[in-house]
Amino acid sequence: METILFYVFSTFMVVSALMVITVNNPVRAAFFLVLTFFAAAAIWLLLEAEFLAVILIIVYVGAVMVLFLFVVMMLDVNLAELKAGFVKNLPIAVAVALMMFGIIYFVVGGNQFDIHNFVPPERHGADYSNISELGKVLYTEYVFAFEIAAVILLVGIIAAISLTLRRRPNTRHQKVEEQVAVKGEDRLRVIKLEPQERK
Repeated sequence: METILFYVFSTFMVVSALMVITVNNPVRAAFFLVLTFFAAAAIWLLLEAEFLAVILIIVYVGAVMVLFLFVVMMLDVNLAELKAGFVKNLPIAVAVALMMFGIIYFVVGGNQFDIHNFVPPERHGADYSNISELGKVLYTEYVFAFEIAAVILLVGIIAAISLTLRRRPNTRHQKVEEQVAVKGEDRLRVIKLEPQERK
């Protein structure tokens, strides 16, 4: 059953990853990327990496992808301009793709990924917690790399905010200094009216 689920989720992940780079609408591409993350999280659950699966859903789907969607919708990407240079840049794209496939084949085809010598991982008991084991390794051996990743993510958030905060000429903006400097008599004007008889 686990093998069948692995192939099902792997198929979903590969197909949705291909749809990310083939669909024309960037918002739909972002949603297909969310589906890719869900399939990858399911595969991690099959590998007993519950913490990584939950973090992938919470961080990437719940935070990063929402940020990507906001940036894509606020930047108003012109698809016609992006498609205009497709044919001109096609040879460079093919060369980069072949180079990436070569690197992947060099890494995956090595002895460390030899399928014939593959040993299934040891099954742990119900009291085993991979969260505590991961925390011990993450905050002792890889604490510097963890802090660097946090700084890179912070820079990405600041860059996304700076891209969306652009001034539009036809938009009225709030002026805080004028609101703070206003006085009571400027906010309210009392008009005295003479009483009138109803006819």
